[in-house]
Amino acid sequence: MFLQPKKIKYKKIRKGKLLKFEYKSNSLQFGTIGLKAAESGTISARQIEAARQAIVRKIQRKGKIWIRIFPSVPITKKPTEVRMGKGKGSTDHWAAKVRKGTVLFEMCGVDELKSIPAFKTGGAKLPIKTIIFS
Repeated sequence: MFLQPKKIKYKKIRKGKLLKFEYKSNSLQFGTIGLKAAESGTISARQIEAARQAIVRKIQRKGKIWIRIFPSVPITKKPTEVRMGKGKGSTDHWAAKVRKGTVLFEMCGVDELKSIPAFKTGGAKLPIKTIIFS
């Protein structure tokens, strides 16, 4: 099952703008090495889960991983071949809006020889460019 909120205040939200840089969650909080967003964008819950699975597989279930982003934004979609108007579509999937510099994943308990290739394969599953840092 993919990440999604249990309860929300509003069923649908407006798109809004994606801001350029992240100043709050741009440093490590829990782990010793991390994966950081090198550009802004939206990451779906499926992509977060795919990246997490790839990282876990590469480190052979050793160490600890923290997911620092949560998909709390509902992405709506209208069915194909539907005429214009008639309101906004229903929720299709959940996504996380990510700014440049946001820490996506953190890890500890694994040496750098295993963690760097793990984060490389995990970053390949995401639709944005990423940086590995410690």
